[in-house]
Amino acid sequence: MADLRDALMEALRGVEEPGLNLNVVQAGLVRQLDVSDDKIRCDLTLITPASPYQDSLRQDAERALAPLAGERSVSVQLVPEVPSDGRNRGLARAPIKNAIAVASGKGGVGKSTVAVNLAAALAHAGASVGLLDADVYGPNVPTMMGVDRLPPAFEGGMTPAEAFGVRLISIAFLVKPGQPLIWRGPMLHSAIRQFVSDVAWGPLDYLVVDLPPGTGDAPLSLSQSMPLSGAVIVTLPQKVSLEDASRSLEMFRTMEVPVFGVIENMSFLELPDGTRVDVFGEGGGRAMAEQYDTPFLGALPMDPSVRQAGDAGVPFVISHPDSAAARSMLAITQDLAVRVSVAALKHGQPIPIQILD
Repeated sequence: MADLRDALMEALRGVEEPGLNLNVVQAGLVRQLDVSDDKIRCDLTLITPASPYQDSLRQDAERALAPLAGERSVSVQLVPEVPSDGRNRGLARAPIKNAIAVASGKGGVGKSTVAVNLAAALAHAGASVGLLDADVYGPNVPTMMGVDRLPPAFEGGMTPAEAFGVRLISIAFLVKPGQPLIWRGPMLHSAIRQFVSDVAWGPLDYLVVDLPPGTGDAPLSLSQSMPLSGAVIVTLPQKVSLEDASRSLEMFRTMEVPVFGVIENMSFLELPDGTRVDVFGEGGGRAMAEQYDTPFLGALPMDPSVRQAGDAGVPFVISHPDSAAARSMLAITQDLAVRVSVAALKHGQPIPIQILD
């Protein structure tokens, strides 16, 4: 049995985790390999439940093991385990493995829509997800998630609301509807700090943070209160949006926060006859990503279902899963989730992992 097990491990060296430049043995993804008289069972770690490679990874492992199995059956199970980036988030009450900021240079580009649907898509895949609405001047997340109040507080802290498997907090829960927040930097810093330290998030694979537009106090306060795994920049294709988004990207680089990539929202409008109209221009997000040597995560089309879902309080990846926007958002989420996990492994472990573009 020992010789067979060694041979099986050697066979698994031919199975590559498609998101990493390593085979599953090198990467330490073989959790369990059991051999009995009638069965071979192999458990492999899946670095994110949102991985687009689940089926191919399982099939490749089964094909690698089958020639050595003889009359035994072969069972390959994938066990999701999102790696932690190893950053110390001491203010948080429970471990937060990865914190992803969603930012834009200007308002009106759909940043909150992206943040809400990113969080919902990750949760739908099976991850534990929090959503922090740090856009205190325009807190739209509760409306988009269909939540209007927090659960009862507990002594010494707040309980986050929950919708679609996502735990969320927003200043909108704490002020009267329509009340403007005329805050200076210290008050903003205090609010963001409390959202990290006084909210019972519980253990999280991902905390998605919806930042206010621009390069003001909020990103700086957030990075001081809670180290970020990285940021995502949302832009429109038009020149004005790209100029502001570029400033946001440079801000994160100045603060030494990794930029996972650029998302181009409202990329085009598809008419009933199939004609595409470039309402805000064409290809600006991709060109910006190339200019700054950062990944282009994808483009989201203009789609009535996006507006309908936001108004109804249901993320469009849940309410309209077959829409063009939802399919694009799912692909972006899968790509981003792999990049976040790869970055976490690179930051937390001394192994030569590279992102495969």
